[in-house]
Amino acid sequence: MDMQTWRDSRTRAQDAANGLRDALASLGLPERVQRHLRPMVTHSGTPFVHVGIRKAEDVERMANALRNSTAASQETRS
Repeated sequence: MDMQTWRDSRTRAQDAANGLRDALASLGLPERVQRHLRPMVTHSGTPFVHVGIRKAEDVERMANALRNSTAASQETRS
């Protein structure tokens, strides 16, 4: 992998991590939940965001927010 591919992948992973941090903050989840998000790039250049181990209650809130967002999106399309 060349350096530009790594930089592009790292930027994409960082942007995704920041977007998730913003979404978690809007749910009122504390900083301790947000700070564990880590942008990562594999040796082949695939961007990932490592979320780590989360409390079940925090993940339940995230899941409910995703469900509500999906339902609202489907209602808008109808």
